[in-house]
Amino acid sequence: MVLHLEKKAIRALGIAESFNQEDALSTLAGVVMRSDLVIDGVALGKMQVSGFDSTSSILKLYHKLGRNDINAILLGGSILSLYNIVDVDQIFKEIHLPVIALSFKKSKSDISRNILERFPAKIAERKIKQLQKLGEPREVLLSTGYRVHIRAAGVSDLQAKRLLDRFTLQGAVPEPVRVSRLFAKVALAARRAE
Repeated sequence: MVLHLEKKAIRALGIAESFNQEDALSTLAGVVMRSDLVIDGVALGKMQVSGFDSTSSILKLYHKLGRNDINAILLGGSILSLYNIVDVDQIFKEIHLPVIALSFKKSKSDISRNILERFPAKIAERKIKQLQKLGEPREVLLSTGYRVHIRAAGVSDLQAKRLLDRFTLQGAVPEPVRVSRLFAKVALAARRAE
């Protein structure tokens, strides 16, 4: 799918998570937002903490919305829920929408080493292969003056920057991701209160 950034009101699906380390499941929230910042849909999902289901859980959340007017997916990370690693290329391949996974600061630790220390050898090996496939994030300077690091599929870095600039009012976090984080936190708190 071609990303038509010149359209007046494009829609992005922002997806973020919230979890506690002692939980088996992380809460996912997806918010459909128009570029005029009107919220146009919300969906919730779950995925395993430290699991292998982030990609399939994101796809389930997208399909749960039943929308054909979403123009791009903005993910609040590519390494979620204690090393549940997202395959952005697979998401793009399955739904034919540009996917941009963001991180807001460069990791200072050696992620591969952290995985080796946290998981048994066979699981660690599988996660490290996923991490290598994901590749290194690329830095993008937003019009707000803040830098983000992206891993993207189906969109050039220049198009990604233009899209992020349309959805970022201040700071580094695009509004669809910021609002989906809030929904995920509230949903997690509600689940824990049950």
